[in-house]
Amino acid sequence: MVLVGFGSGATVAADFTVVQVRERLAASSSERPADFSGKDLSDLDLSKLDFNHAKLVGANLFGARLVSASFVGADLTRANLNGAWLMGTNFGGAKLIGSSLLNVVVLGGEIKARPNFAGADLSGARIIADLPGANLSRARLHQANLGVDIKNQGMGQMRTDLTGANLMGADLSGADLNRSLLSFANLTNANLSGARLYRATLVGADLMGADVSNADFTEADLDATLFKGAKGLNAAKGMDKAANREKAHF
Repeated sequence: MVLVGFGSGATVAADFTVVQVRERLAASSSERPADFSGKDLSDLDLSKLDFNHAKLVGANLFGARLVSASFVGADLTRANLNGAWLMGTNFGGAKLIGSSLLNVVVLGGEIKARPNFAGADLSGARIIADLPGANLSRARLHQANLGVDIKNQGMGQMRTDLTGANLMGADLSGADLNRSLLSFANLTNANLSGARLYRATLVGADLMGADVSNADFTEADLDATLFKGAKGLNAAKGMDKAANREKAHF
């Protein structure tokens, strides 16, 4: 356990130093991946490190700097990524089942690239983040919670921003996307069955070929939303209560 000085006393921080993390990663292999499951890696600068296929089940990465780090195929099930720095971070094909990504940092510094979640499994994850333009193509977000929790609003309303994001072929079945920003998002062939899109902003979003059966569009903004070829439109809910429905393209 590493102790970090804070004020007049010492505060318990991460279980490893950055050097120790590097050593563990260097000693790992595809047959014996590094295992940080249940470990505290909070506030460490782990930028540019290779965690590919590492085990981080239940790991605490709160506030960690993961800029340009790679977690391809890693297992981050139930990991705490709240406040983590994710500029250019690659989570391609990673498991983030039940993980928490609240108020992650994606802007600032030299790296301008958004985090990559292509093919990642974020089933049941809790996400409140600014991810405009992020790559979540083929990602699994089954029953993920990206919606606003009105009861826990502080100063200003925090919401997930997926403006212009790539969600092509993503599984958003049963996901809570209430009040999310999805303007101009690519949702072609996505699975939105049973998704909650109450008051979501879908201006100019492309839902061609998407499955929207039992999805709830109550008070969602559908200005210029593209539904051509969408499946389950007859079973979609709240269409009669959606904003700008007459401007959507069916």
